[in-house]
Amino acid sequence: MIYLDNAATTKAAPEVVEAMLPYFTEHYGNPSTIYSLGNESKKAISQARKTIADALGAKAEEIYFTAGGSESDNWAIKATAEAYEGKGRHIITTKIEHHAVLHTCQYLEKKGFEVTYLDVDENGLIDLEELKAAIRPDTILISVMFANNEIGTIEPIAQIGQIAREHGILFHTDAVQAFGQVPIQVDELKIDMLSSSAHKLNGPKGVGFLYIRKGVKIRSFVHGGAQERSRRAGTENVPGIVGFGAAVERAIRTMEERTKKEIELRDYLIHRIETEIDHCRLNGDRVKRLPNNVNFSFLFIEGESMLIMLDMKGICASSGSACTSGSLDPSHVLLAIGLKHEQAHGSLRMTLSEENTKEELDYVVENLKAIVERLRSMSPLYEDFVKKNGK
Repeated sequence: MIYLDNAATTKAAPEVVEAMLPYFTEHYGNPSTIYSLGNESKKAISQARKTIADALGAKAEEIYFTAGGSESDNWAIKATAEAYEGKGRHIITTKIEHHAVLHTCQYLEKKGFEVTYLDVDENGLIDLEELKAAIRPDTILISVMFANNEIGTIEPIAQIGQIAREHGILFHTDAVQAFGQVPIQVDELKIDMLSSSAHKLNGPKGVGFLYIRKGVKIRSFVHGGAQERSRRAGTENVPGIVGFGAAVERAIRTMEERTKKEIELRDYLIHRIETEIDHCRLNGDRVKRLPNNVNFSFLFIEGESMLIMLDMKGICASSGSACTSGSLDPSHVLLAIGLKHEQAHGSLRMTLSEENTKEELDYVVENLKAIVERLRSMSPLYEDFVKKNGK
């Protein structure tokens, strides 16, 4: 099997699993108890919190553990709306956000909030002048993802943070795809809230965090107990949190060497596809791009058929976000960057890891060429195109 869907999820690293195991069977105490068994769990959570905070240049008390990126996004946006609605009821986001942000904003619109959805250019980048123009006296939150989960484009986060700070507006970023892949320092970037999820960086599923800058007055999201400094109730997922800490330590330690290799593989795969397959389009910014992301649209191809045929060859890839894989609608991200429906339906996302090799990518390209040729041979649209234009 050749796994090229690391944006959907990653394999848990061996050291992550090893770090987690004792907290299932040996150090299994509830961290809220006062006896020593529970205290072992409490200490482990504190260490993971510090590891994550250090990676962001944050304070440990600014890290709040959640069940994943979607919960963190929901918490940041809904709680900000509730806490700051006395100041205003206007939120700014983009048309290419993850659905955890978009659907939360749509929920708030039903509650009487107003949301401005910024356009992006053909590479998926927002226009900073459009952002400034969208700001109103009643704007309380700007939420722009750090890097897009489908096309890999990295947004101008430092400039967005500066604009938000100058206008006294809170800035939240969904960094689920970016954290562990690119350096992030919250103070330098003027980020007030940041969402992350462990399973995107070789950690376990079911655990994430929300960074909340000290002084941001948002309330608890899950009510019940006094966990997470009374802001997120529920017995902590100790093994998951320990695994997240181990995954972050590994990601930061290996980032430079790992991402250098991923960029080499990424650019090699992009070059081969562009030079060897006709009528294809690279989606996302060519330079301001996640190290491991490759996203192409192939004309006259139906993406789902392509994925099934790749799977038959032992290749795992996707046509977009794993969270919308059951949807028949084309990707909202690809439509936002200007693709037509038929182009968006023929998209393929391949997201690499440092474990992939050039030999694997050669195998992928050779099979992809054959699959595209076969699918186009069955396409009446392609047949018409060839008759009118030649190959």
